[in-house]
Amino acid sequence: MRRTAALSVLAATVTVALLAPTPATAGDRGGGGPDRQHILQPTLAGRATLSADFLAPGPPSGALATPANGRQGPFPGQVIPGFSGMVDAGDGTFWALPDNGFGTKANSADFLLRLYRVTPDWQGGAIEVGEFLSLRDPDRRAGFPIVNESTPDRLLTGADFDVESVVRAPDGSFWIGEEFGPFLLHVDATGTLLAPPVPFVGGKSPQNPFLQPGETANVRASRGFEAMAGSRDGRFLYPITEGAFVDDPDQRRRTIYEFDTATGAYTGRTWAYQTHQDANVIGDAFLTGKRELLVIERDDFQGAASVMKRVYRIDLSSVDADGYVRKTLVVDALKIANPDRLGAGDGYGTDDPFALPVQSFETVVQLRDGRLLLANDNNYPGNAARVAGTPDDTEMVLVDLRRQRAPRAGDVTVVGHRGASGYRPEHTLAAYETAILQCADYIEPDLVPTKDGVLVARHENEIGGTTNVADRAEFADRRATKVIDGRTVTGWFTEDFTLAELKTLRAKERLPAVRPANTAFDGLYEVPTLDEVLDLARHSVTCDGKPVGVYPETKHPTYFDSIGLSLEEPLLAQLAANGLDDRRSPVIIQSFETSNLRELDRHTKVDLAQLVDCSGAPYDLVAAGDPRTYKDLVTRQGLREISRYADGVGLCKDVMIPRDADGTLGTPSSVIRDAHRAGLEVHGWTFRRENQFLPAEFRSSADPNAVGDLAGEIRVFVDAGMDGLFSDNPDIAAATVG
Repeated sequence: MRRTAALSVLAATVTVALLAPTPATAGDRGGGGPDRQHILQPTLAGRATLSADFLAPGPPSGALATPANGRQGPFPGQVIPGFSGMVDAGDGTFWALPDNGFGTKANSADFLLRLYRVTPDWQGGAIEVGEFLSLRDPDRRAGFPIVNESTPDRLLTGADFDVESVVRAPDGSFWIGEEFGPFLLHVDATGTLLAPPVPFVGGKSPQNPFLQPGETANVRASRGFEAMAGSRDGRFLYPITEGAFVDDPDQRRRTIYEFDTATGAYTGRTWAYQTHQDANVIGDAFLTGKRELLVIERDDFQGAASVMKRVYRIDLSSVDADGYVRKTLVVDALKIANPDRLGAGDGYGTDDPFALPVQSFETVVQLRDGRLLLANDNNYPGNAARVAGTPDDTEMVLVDLRRQRAPRAGDVTVVGHRGASGYRPEHTLAAYETAILQCADYIEPDLVPTKDGVLVARHENEIGGTTNVADRAEFADRRATKVIDGRTVTGWFTEDFTLAELKTLRAKERLPAVRPANTAFDGLYEVPTLDEVLDLARHSVTCDGKPVGVYPETKHPTYFDSIGLSLEEPLLAQLAANGLDDRRSPVIIQSFETSNLRELDRHTKVDLAQLVDCSGAPYDLVAAGDPRTYKDLVTRQGLREISRYADGVGLCKDVMIPRDADGTLGTPSSVIRDAHRAGLEVHGWTFRRENQFLPAEFRSSADPNAVGDLAGEIRVFVDAGMDGLFSDNPDIAAATVG
């Protein structure tokens, strides 16, 4: 399917983009340029932790904190609830900034705002807490009554400001990004507030002390300046809104501002950054060059539920066609190589590969040697990403952006079937991200439209079994009975919901009896749009350093044409919008029908695949009175006909190797050989690890849901000549064919 040429060209582009800005590889930019045979491999070089229960000197804190994980305040000292921002002191120590304490103004009045000098012991694995600077306002600069209004020191608390990001100026003072305003705060080297809080030119949050009666806050609570970068000369600050503005029609937009410390004013220059989904937030930022920033994008999930914990590099001088800064993946913090097994045994994600699956991944600092320092806010005592029921420690991890020889790409293509649907509810970004982490070459979204014509990823347009729609009383009247491809179906259908309505639903496991472990993720994830799936893929790389491919299936095209919701036009439009519409793009469009593939062949250069079921006939042929069946499509003549409009076939396993009466694999048919002779690649579906889906000789027991020998089955089909496969378990598939 022209895959080899497409991926090799794009892989070179991705490798160059990843390596060029990295100081550790700067020498490679001279002469002949970077070595395209090598890829960036983020590798854990150090890890140090601070006990979640550590208490710094000071009065009791957390009297009103929400109890969690067996901890309840007040605590006999000052809690350190992780680090939201950090500054490299240049001597192996760091100035670390916790946030406002316990999450809200109402419960954090006894939490003192401080900067702590901390020293990570990369060998011993502990974080030493040394001196601290108390943020205070003795000169009454705040401009509003603070908690310690009448005290001599006027120490600032978490009920006064929600401090989240920090930059150090050349004169030793600190600039701090804050969320209650949101404000910019300037404190001297002792922590004293030097000037009134700088008001945000973009608006106010509901916690802003200067919000007037009747005034509408356009910055959501706790969505101010979680992230802020600073130029090395101290002249400019680049605060970034953590979330979208309330009234922004694009809720994936985050805005980067420029502030001139010399004039004490915003310059008026802004840039737009687009997150993968509406709910994702910007956790931190660090300026690495005149216009290049590292940016953390994360979700609010933790532990195994985590989907997005990434560091991107953005270039303020380069924007895409929609006006968003271009972003390049530097570190997926859910998969960091850990050959030395640092921290192994400390809970979820501490093996090899290492993951930082904390809810609040909020610190990135590039050190002078090019390595990255990452850290977390643990929202004490609420987060328990590593060990259920135990508050998360504060972690500082050191990531080496080393280069290593790219592994040889396997000859057999692995497609994450509906994502890694054996491990996460299908057709969610969680399933797609898991498939990418498990070394899938492609991720596969099945596409159906909403009422307003937006393509979303669902196995079927009936969503009663894959979302919580049946539990939503306001949608009870949407339940309907329809005839889809000649079959009567009762339930709730995507074409009866607008995208906005569909986004209020949450996905659930379609086969709970088969995959009970997946039900732990029920109710967490949105139904993703095609655009969101494409966006994830094009900002990801496979395990061998190539672009992640997308293998969309158009579902029921004849039916959707009949109700005025054609799939093909919006599909091609989204591919074009994401720059995935040329011959080199790692995209394969598939369909069980034939007419829409013929139509697509006239309008796109991306690869096409004709799906072939084990029985029956393409519904477009049935509707047209054409007597041909899927069996007719895989004759020699049928395959030659397919080759006129498609590049490959996606075959039901039994078409390639039928099963004998006892359920074991029989003799391979000639279809793979015939397809190859017609110039078609052959991908098989669907390879699943549970006994009920396996041939008899590869089952482990009589339990239909127990895990059998999927690898054994895959090897038989690969030996028969199959070029690629769809699998619910891409980790097993990739390990088998790699």
